[in-house]
Amino acid sequence: QFVNGSKLVMPENSDLDFVLDAIGDRTRRSILVLLRESPLSVGVLASHLPISRPAVSKHLRVLQEAGLVGYFEQGTHNIFYLQPTGFQAARAFLELFWDEALFSFKQFSEESDPPSA
Repeated sequence: QFVNGSKLVMPENSDLDFVLDAIGDRTRRSILVLLRESPLSVGVLASHLPISRPAVSKHLRVLQEAGLVGYFEQGTHNIFYLQPTGFQAARAFLELFWDEALFSFKQFSEESDPPSA
């Protein structure tokens, strides 16, 4: 499906590209892990990370553009939360490999089982 002759052909999917680029950064992955627990403000996120509040805001902007986080206003603060639908493109891409890996593992285990006596 991704191979045409001997050439690899990846379909255009800007959603997937944005998501993979966004989660490719360790700090952004840390932010996502923190947001799994509950929605948080920039200040609270920054208190858990070794970077400044402005740097956290820049990372949140990338995550928001990728569709992975959203926010709502609460007084003078923006409260950020995970947007599960933003992860769908990456999940679908990774499931291609997961299904194939499980199938390969099953085949290997069936071939390497010793015959019963």
